[in-house]
Amino acid sequence: MAFTTVTPKTAAPATPDLLFRELPRRKIPDVLPHQQSMMQRYAAEAEAESDVALQLPTGSGKTLVGLLIAEWRRRKNKEKVIYLCPTKQLVHQVVHQAERKYGLSVVGFTGSQRNYSPADMAKYNQIDCVAVTTYSSLFNTNPYFCDADVIIVDDAHAAENYVASLWTLNISRFNPSHIATFVSLVNIFRSHLDPISYSRLVGEAESSADHSWVDKLPTPVLYEIHDEICEVLDASAGNSDLQFAWKMLRGNLRSCHIYLTPREIFIRPLIAPTWTHAPFNNAKQRIYMSATLGAGGDLERLLGRKKIHRLPVPTGWDSQGVGRRFFMFPSMSLSFEESISLRRALISMTPRSLVLVPSDHMENEIAEDVNTNVSTHTVYSASDIEESKDEFVASTSSVAVVANRYDGIDFPGDECRLLFIEGLPRAVNPQERFLMTRMGANVLFNERIQTRIVQAIGRCTRSLEDYSAVVVTGEELPDYLADPRRRDYFHPELQAELWFGVEQSKDKTPSDFIENYSLFIENGDAWEQANQMIVDQRNVSIEKSFPCIDQLSISVKAEIEYQVAMWNQDYVDALSKAESVIGTLVAPELRGYRVLWEYLSGAAAQLAATEGNSSLLTKSKIHYSNAKAAAKGIPWLVRLSASTSDEIAKSDTDLQNEMVMLQVERIESLLESLGTTHERKYAKREEIILSGLIGKGDGDHFENAHKLLGEHLGFDTGKVESDASPDPWWQSGNICFVFEDHANAETSSSLDATKARQVASHPEWMKYNVERCKSAGVEILPILVSPVSSAFEGAAPHLGEVYLWKLPIFLSWATSAMATIRELRKDFVEPGDLAWRMRAGEVIQSKGLDAISLSNFFKANIARNLLQIK
Repeated sequence: MAFTTVTPKTAAPATPDLLFRELPRRKIPDVLPHQQSMMQRYAAEAEAESDVALQLPTGSGKTLVGLLIAEWRRRKNKEKVIYLCPTKQLVHQVVHQAERKYGLSVVGFTGSQRNYSPADMAKYNQIDCVAVTTYSSLFNTNPYFCDADVIIVDDAHAAENYVASLWTLNISRFNPSHIATFVSLVNIFRSHLDPISYSRLVGEAESSADHSWVDKLPTPVLYEIHDEICEVLDASAGNSDLQFAWKMLRGNLRSCHIYLTPREIFIRPLIAPTWTHAPFNNAKQRIYMSATLGAGGDLERLLGRKKIHRLPVPTGWDSQGVGRRFFMFPSMSLSFEESISLRRALISMTPRSLVLVPSDHMENEIAEDVNTNVSTHTVYSASDIEESKDEFVASTSSVAVVANRYDGIDFPGDECRLLFIEGLPRAVNPQERFLMTRMGANVLFNERIQTRIVQAIGRCTRSLEDYSAVVVTGEELPDYLADPRRRDYFHPELQAELWFGVEQSKDKTPSDFIENYSLFIENGDAWEQANQMIVDQRNVSIEKSFPCIDQLSISVKAEIEYQVAMWNQDYVDALSKAESVIGTLVAPELRGYRVLWEYLSGAAAQLAATEGNSSLLTKSKIHYSNAKAAAKGIPWLVRLSASTSDEIAKSDTDLQNEMVMLQVERIESLLESLGTTHERKYAKREEIILSGLIGKGDGDHFENAHKLLGEHLGFDTGKVESDASPDPWWQSGNICFVFEDHANAETSSSLDATKARQVASHPEWMKYNVERCKSAGVEILPILVSPVSSAFEGAAPHLGEVYLWKLPIFLSWATSAMATIRELRKDFVEPGDLAWRMRAGEVIQSKGLDAISLSNFFKANIARNLLQIK
């Protein structure tokens, strides 16, 4: 047997860009100037840094830069290097580019360790190649890649969920292996939740506001029931995939937070403790690559690093973008049904399309629609293109429908010219959603949200010569992109593209959209004129910086030090670091985030007190009180401002504030679901309510409108058709109004005993049939809505605790209430704006639309006192 030929290793060149010229299999002549500049800067100033971030915009070739740096370090320093991607599909894509385009030999590792090739493992361990693998291959309890010298994190902006998953318990109500755990924890939590929160958690609530609900188990409650939670998870987590995350959290549950949604119980620390994971923390260097790195410390928060050395975007990329996108916003002109028909028409006109959606359910729904209504096209899923997209690209009649993959999947050139984005969620996990919508900390996530959006819309524009149409639909994303108040924070090129797309989407028919798309794809003279409009707009657009970036950048070091101290159970030091954060976050726009840190300071002080430093209990109460004072719009903070050891007693003002803000939060959810860039959905709902009430010819229409009115005003509402059931009910906190709609009665008629007995019995029906009304603390008021002025003598005994809302007064009140919500909508932008919440709460109280004001009104209108008894 002949000996294997061994080639002596040669010295690496001075910088990574020079290495590219030594690769004989490369398909491109050389690196581009901006790539060369980035690699030379890295070699000159960042080679020895422990954490480095490289900013390279979408389509600028960051994969080549990352791979060349990896290969350069492997050759120069004899280092083990791993290149991390979010998904298996992206691993295959990077390996494919390295081998076929760049002439680099790398090895991809996906799937289970037991299936890794022995030859590939030997190459990596002998430092003969760079390994390309997924985040999950490193961030697990037993990683194969445990001793890498250099870790390159591609698409670093997408890393947080993959990284944090190692310390996250996501207990799903719908996962069969989680159900027993979910039920056991809910039983522990139940006595600490109000009836409405409990019904939402277990999926009994009905409205869209309930479906988007998220809350947090208050930290003092977590401390109180800590041992019970541990006992449940010790007993049940080992029988499911929860065992791995629970192993990481078991000794540090007090350093975590428990978030509640109708779908899951979500447990994790605020910041992922990556410093405790040796395979990541012990590397000589970690390199993070992203299209946008942010200046507010977001990358540090995502990855748990106190300081990251940044190499910013090369000169010239700050004004000109990559490729050309033509945005279409069908919902600005078309109905929901017309938008679906437009999607079908555009897909049928196009050889290959890509549809990005936020959920598996929507993926299945759209795939089924295409299969049924665009039978000429083949539907591909994410798994179909995971290893290779060659079959999809070779097709001339196909559409890829992909869920939860908004970045990384690239379709350059002619591979795909039509991209649909069906609703990009701003928050990708319950913690983010809680901080945005409940704490009002939207400013914290400005850069993160923008990065996700930029990545999503850039899937088909990967170079300067690329172009694609981007059709934006869904509930949140069209409003986000079309809002001129947000547009100024985007890159000038994108600002101009969005401006043009919005203007071309106003007052358009389906045929107008199709014609404009055809002109864009033809790329002829007509589009050249349109393109010049975009260029002219780009030249006068200026990208603004997000507010408070400097303060967020300064505070991040103390934020991570706080989490380190909490993880080490040094609660006194954690309190000190949290107070440092508070001292930094002084801008008014940061009030919501500052409230969070007042709350965390109170929790750290409380824990320190339980460990023996009892003097800090007073400090805990002060921080909780500060949190409440700064954000009266967050109901559960009221409970923490009382003594942390005494029974909590709310003042009447606190109780009213809490109940009003429950309404405001639900109004926020409703306004968001109806959209803010146009009022078509809002106006349609408003018309249904007002015509249903005022028309009052059909009892069913009146009752439905009555229920919708309650939703519109932020009440939790219900209506069922069953034996002896009431008409709609409205509830907020521990006050419930249950109605009997007697609107069709003649003004001259009298109320009979049967109707009186019926309405008087409604509270008992509610207690027996509605879970959230079974609590002893819920006050249920039966309300009769009727035009009558008299009652028969037999009705009188039943009317002493029934309240009358005379129909003309009710209709006048309803019309005024609808006008009030319309006024509030005018300056509503998104949920979580604490200043808007405060204004809305004040208006609702001043107009008497809140539960306590209504309760007082009803109690002054006892039916027996107002009706003439015959």
